[in-house]
Amino acid sequence: MPITTAPPRDHRIAVVLAVLFSGAFVMGCAEMLVVGMLDLIAADLAVPVSAAGALVTANALGLAIGGPLLTFLTIRLDRRTVLLGALLVFVLANLLPALAAGYPVFMAARVLIGAVQGLFIAAAFVTATSVVPPERIGRAMAVVVSGFAMSSAFGLPVGTLLGQAVGWRGSFGAVVVVGVVVLALALVVLPAVPTPRDSRGAGQARYAFAPRVLAVLALSSVIFVAIQSALTYLVPFLDRVTGVSGPQVSLFLLAYGAATAIGSFAGGRFADANAARSLVVGSTGVTASLLALLLLGGNGLLVFVAVFAVGLFGMGMAPSMQFRVTSLAGPGGPLASALPASAVNAGIAVGSLAGGAAIEVAGVRAAVLTGAVVAALAIAGAWLTRGLVPPAGTAGAVEDADFSPPAPAQPAEER
Repeated sequence: MPITTAPPRDHRIAVVLAVLFSGAFVMGCAEMLVVGMLDLIAADLAVPVSAAGALVTANALGLAIGGPLLTFLTIRLDRRTVLLGALLVFVLANLLPALAAGYPVFMAARVLIGAVQGLFIAAAFVTATSVVPPERIGRAMAVVVSGFAMSSAFGLPVGTLLGQAVGWRGSFGAVVVVGVVVLALALVVLPAVPTPRDSRGAGQARYAFAPRVLAVLALSSVIFVAIQSALTYLVPFLDRVTGVSGPQVSLFLLAYGAATAIGSFAGGRFADANAARSLVVGSTGVTASLLALLLLGGNGLLVFVAVFAVGLFGMGMAPSMQFRVTSLAGPGGPLASALPASAVNAGIAVGSLAGGAAIEVAGVRAAVLTGAVVAALAIAGAWLTRGLVPPAGTAGAVEDADFSPPAPAQPAEER
């Protein structure tokens, strides 16, 4: 049988997507490192564990608010320039905790890291979808989404082990080293993705914040309110209801992390096939999984399957969320690309609060019940939004990017 090779352009596309995946992965690792090293950070900085936990909140707020704001402010720049700038600031900001910054500086750095992470997400989605044909846009988005999912599934435990071996600052030092490598690769392989000359932030905002887009963003938030209401308190649920504690708990957490990685990558095909329908199916799957967790919580094997299913269906919807928001925004797609991450982070924050409030009233099972009820509302929302369409007269696909290498800078006297 003769061996066939893909056209050179296909190889170049794969390289570009690999760099975007790597950038998403290292940024996701930096976001989650604090979670795995709270005790180490709190002891070294002489602050309470709750204050160390606020570093997680700072990153989330930076992403949710700063990401869209920076995207708005840089909307007229080439996406290649934006990606390189975001990676550079990310590396410099992570140098601060690596080089013995105190708590106040670390807190400020976390806000900045979250903001440039949100900026990178938006620019990465635009770049990824600009280098593939229209029928593969969902899969291109899934590459970026899966970079962040993989960082939670595998980067977090590896980073935590590294922190225990060389200290938490050494762990951030490793992030800086990897970030520099990704920045160097990005400088070589990322294509130019210019923004149309007549594109303005205010004009894009009119489309990016249209009611049809806000409806899908609200749905995205509700889905993650449902998931996080239950999953935030999975460890006490396993202890008190399932009878699982100690090292066995890590198996359930690993299953959830692996499921999110698988779901985020596989979800791209479903987004390409029918993103609106994928949100209906995914919401139904999350609801059924949470109900199974609630009703079968005493059976360890079935709980393991239910936890895996929540991660699979939940993150399997992520590419479809991104696809729906950017397509419904039409000309405002570049700005709208930053919004799903903000909506998801808002849902995570509200879900954690809702689950905690439910536990205070009726015990740990109530957190899972809350998640199941909210997930059922998400089914209705997904069904109601399935008929929304992009604005009339707008193209559904982004034009191919310029794959020619960046031109060398001209000397000042020649300009």
